[in-house]
Parts: sequence; structure tokens; C-alpha cells
Amino acid sequence: MKIVNKAEFEAAVKEGYTLVDFFANWCGPCKMLAPVLEELDGEYPDVTFVKVDVDEEEELAARFGIMSIPTIFMFKDGNVVAKTGGMQPKESMRNFIDGALK
Repeated sequence: MKIVNKAEFEAAVKEGYTLVDFFANWCGPCKMLAPVLEELDGEYPDVTFVKVDVDEEEELAARFGIMSIPTIFMFKDGNVVAKTGGMQPKESMRNFIDGALK
């Protein structure tokens, strides 16, 4: 999964479906969620998976009202279509993605 900065963010979410993981390197639940998202990245070829480091990209975190991490957004053509948060097992994340794709 690619880590994107503010300059890359708009292009990353502009077209199609994009899952954005707002995370921090020091966050335990974020570290636990990372391998789950890596696996799912391989299972959803039509979804782009990216990460935003909230410590590096405070402006993006503020723009999306990130109060706790990990926070996951699903974008479709630049618009937020779903949001969830916290460490979740793979099946729950799959359900979140599937729900957002409908």
C-alpha cells in the first residue's frame, strides 16, 4: 500500500474506488490492521488502497475530522461513500468494502 501525501491525495482518490487508511506509525491498532489491508488490497483489483500518515499530513487529518486512528474512508470518484474506524478483523473489513462498492 502506498503512503500518499497532501499533494498526491487528490489524484489518488479522484477516479474509481479508493480505500484510504488514516494511520500513525506509533499506533498499535494501526499496525495490527496493516497486514489485513495488505491482504485485502490483493483481493480487490478494482479498489486502490492508500495510506495517510496523520502525523505527517495534519492538514488532511483535520480536513477529514480524524479524531482516532485507524480511520478508514472509502472514496468513489473523489467523494466519501463510507467510513469506519478501529482495528477490525479481515471479514469485517471485507464487509465494509463490499458494502461501499454497492
